[in-house]
Amino acid sequence: MNLIAGDIGGTKSGLAWVRDDAVSPRFERVYASAAFASVDDLLRQFIADAGEVAPPERFLLAVPGPVDAQRSRLTNLDWILDAAALGQRLGGAAVRLVNDFEAAAAGVTALARHEFVALNPRPVEADGVCAVTGAGTGLGLAFFVGAAQMPRIFPSEGGHSDFAPADARQARLLDRLRARYGHVSWERVASGSALDDLYRFCCAERGEAPGDTPVDGAALSARAAAGDPAADAALDLFTDLYGAWAGNVALLFQPRGGLYLAGGVSRHLRERLLAPRFMRAATDKGRMRGAVERTPIFLVTSERLGVAGAMVLGQTPSLRQFNSTNV
Repeated sequence: MNLIAGDIGGTKSGLAWVRDDAVSPRFERVYASAAFASVDDLLRQFIADAGEVAPPERFLLAVPGPVDAQRSRLTNLDWILDAAALGQRLGGAAVRLVNDFEAAAAGVTALARHEFVALNPRPVEADGVCAVTGAGTGLGLAFFVGAAQMPRIFPSEGGHSDFAPADARQARLLDRLRARYGHVSWERVASGSALDDLYRFCCAERGEAPGDTPVDGAALSARAAAGDPAADAALDLFTDLYGAWAGNVALLFQPRGGLYLAGGVSRHLRERLLAPRFMRAATDKGRMRGAVERTPIFLVTSERLGVAGAMVLGQTPSLRQFNSTNV
C-alpha cells in the first residue's frame, strides 16, 4: 500500500513516497512552503514530480501546530488543514495529521549514530524518558518513553510557554518584545522567526540602525562572519536563550534517555552549540545545575528527521490508525 509521508514546515516541507512498508522512499523531495497557496497545491506538485497520475491510498502529514479532531491551523504558515476534507479532495485517500514534533520524536527513534552529535556526553539510560525540542521556523517540543520497544510519544506546544529572562539584558529584550507582541513565548526568542527581532534588539542596544530588510538566520550568520558586531551579539544572545530553554526542558522531563535538539536553526548553528557557551547557559539553573549536567544532550544533524519520523508513524501498525475514528 502506498503512503506519502510529509513534514510540513513553516519554511520548508519534505515529502516522501513510500511503497509496501519499504525502509527507503521511492521518491523524496523538499519544497519551499511559501511557494504554494495551500497544502493541496503542494501535494499535487509532489505527486506530479514523482511521476504519478493519482494520489496514494494514505497520507501521514506532520504539521507545525496543534492537531484537534484531525484539524490544524498551522502556527507559522497561513494554512488550515482538515484531514477528512483533504482526503476527499485527494480521491478518497485516508489522511492523518500529527504534530510535527510527534514526527520528530518518532524520527529520533530511527536515527543512525552518525546523524547526531553529543553536546553534553553523559550516559544514556535505555529505559529513560527522551525529549526532543528544536528551533526551526518555530520552537517545538515532545517527549517519549519506551524508545527501545514501541515508543509512546507525547507532543506539546511547550514552545509557546512564557519566556522568562535570566538577566537584566534579557529583561530589556522581554520589554521590547512585549511592546510589539503582547504575549512573549520562548518561541519569540529561541527560533528562526526570532532572529530578526534579536538582531534589531542588539542593534538598539548598540545605538545602531538595523535597516529595513528583515534578517534571517543565513543573513545573520553572513553578517557576523563579515564582522558585524550586532549580528555576532545576536547569535550569542540566541545561543544563551536556546541553552536556557534546553536546560528548562532537561528540568521539566529529566530525559535521561536523551534530550535531542532538532530543527534547521539548530543544525546551522552547530559550531555555536558545540562551544562552551551553550552548555553554560543550559546549566545555569542554580540549585538544579547538577540535574542538567547529568542530562545527555544531543544535536540532530539529519536534515530529514521529520519526514523520517512521518514514515515511521505511517508504517507502524499500532500507530497508523487510518479509520473513521482518526479522520
